[in-house]
Amino acid sequence: MSDWGIALIAAGSAIAGSVVTGWYARGAGIQQAAAARHAGDRQAEALLESVRMTLRAETSHREFTLRRQTYAEFLGAAEARILTERNGRGQADDDVLLQRALGGVLLEGPPEAAEAAQHLVDCLRSHERPDELQRAKLAFVSVAQRAGGAESVSTRHPL
Repeated sequence: MSDWGIALIAAGSAIAGSVVTGWYARGAGIQQAAAARHAGDRQAEALLESVRMTLRAETSHREFTLRRQTYAEFLGAAEARILTERNGRGQADDDVLLQRALGGVLLEGPPEAAEAAQHLVDCLRSHERPDELQRAKLAFVSVAQRAGGAESVSTRHPL
């Protein structure tokens, strides 16, 4: 065999080897690209879920804060009316503030808190005894705490 024949066989073998190696490398590259795309998709989905969880937490916190503020305003207005019941002196707009605060509780709910707030207002309007007012107030506080307003509603201030 001549030198040219050997060179052609060697070159053909090199080309065939390159083609075969390239073919397998291409297949491996496609698999790596698919795996990288899949990993990227999983990472993106994890990031999106993290953002969703953060948004849900922020929404929940805003709702909690609004409800807590509503309960605190109602309790403050009720306390002012209870003091008026006790000493006969109050502000001219105490009833208006109490009614407005009651409306906030009725809107924010839940129904148990609205019922307890309405009961306290009914007790105030019917001039119930101080112990009954205290029971109605504590019933509202208890319901409000269970409804998620525990930080703002306090029972430290007695009648």
